[in-house]
Amino acid sequence: MEKLTRITFDPNVMGGRPCIRGLRVTAGTIVGLVAAGYTTADILKSYPYLEHEDINEALAYAAWRAEEIEIPLTGG
Repeated sequence: MEKLTRITFDPNVMGGRPCIRGLRVTAGTIVGLVAAGYTTADILKSYPYLEHEDINEALAYAAWRAEEIEIPLTGG
């Protein structure tokens, strides 16, 4: 996995959810828009402060998270 430089986590921004460059746009918002059929051009028109690379990185982050394996903790 490449290092993601555009996905940020800040407990003071959107409750600490993964955001695009510290903006109040979550990676989940971008992924949801793509899943709903919005094109990159549509998204950039609606969010003019975003960049094409922001959308690509949100999708890369989502793909990485989807492949993660969560192992339940055991113990006392």
